Amino acid sequence: MAIWEVITPRRALTQPKADRWVGNLGIVVLNTAVLRVIFPTAAAGAAAFAQAQGWGVLNLVSWPSWVEFLLALLVLDFVIYLQHVMFHAIPMFWRLHRMHHADLDFDVTTGNRFHPIEIVLSMVIKFGIVLALGPAVMAVIVFEIVLNASAMFNHSNVHIPTALDRWLRLVIVTPDMHRVHHSIRCNETNSNFGFNLPWWDRLLGTYLPQPRDGHTGMTVGIDRFRDAAWSSSLPAMLRIPFVREMGDYPINRRPM
Repeated sequence: MAIWEVITPRRALTQPKADRWVGNLGIVVLNTAVLRVIFPTAAAGAAAFAQAQGWGVLNLVSWPSWVEFLLALLVLDFVIYLQHVMFHAIPMFWRLHRMHHADLDFDVTTGNRFHPIEIVLSMVIKFGIVLALGPAVMAVIVFEIVLNASAMFNHSNVHIPTALDRWLRLVIVTPDMHRVHHSIRCNETNSNFGFNLPWWDRLLGTYLPQPRDGHTGMTVGIDRFRDAAWSSSLPAMLRIPFVREMGDYPINRRPM
């Protein structure tokens, strides 16, 4: 995706890429270390534990393995969608999540730019749903691979022809679809929450086809963090949850 961005970028970057990548990739390294220390077995380990204990809905039924596999992928993806909405709806969680949105540009590294506390909370939620659902270990592994790959795809600054994008976003969240979610406008930020599948947004009324100012004219980020340091300095990024007011971005604080 990084190579594709160089060959056919969708937007001109507003910040030096090298500066932003140092911060964004630095947070990836930090989050990886934190997760390995706190959750050494990751979600696949939770799935193996649930199977060994006979825990979870899918361990109580005898459906065909392919049905259980597909159902697990759908349920896990839906939970990720709901979690994403929750991190926009609850002010305390939005404080954590806004580090992701404070990036002043939108490219492949934005897809992994999350505060360590949010990453830990996300993993706790994922462990909970895995233990309650009881999916096969391979289903969880496949889901994790797809989730990370799609996050890098739909956060990429790549140009996809409009006609092709129109068809692709029927089955997968495309960069043009998700970029709307990173707009500085509150109503656009609170739309297009999906990471893998675009259906939840369409079914639950959070789908917004295009940004009001167009993809090349829209402003990326949030209004309280326009200084370049919030977008590129790792210490500044880690401070974002603890400074400044939240504004009108949380869903339940939007002006009517």
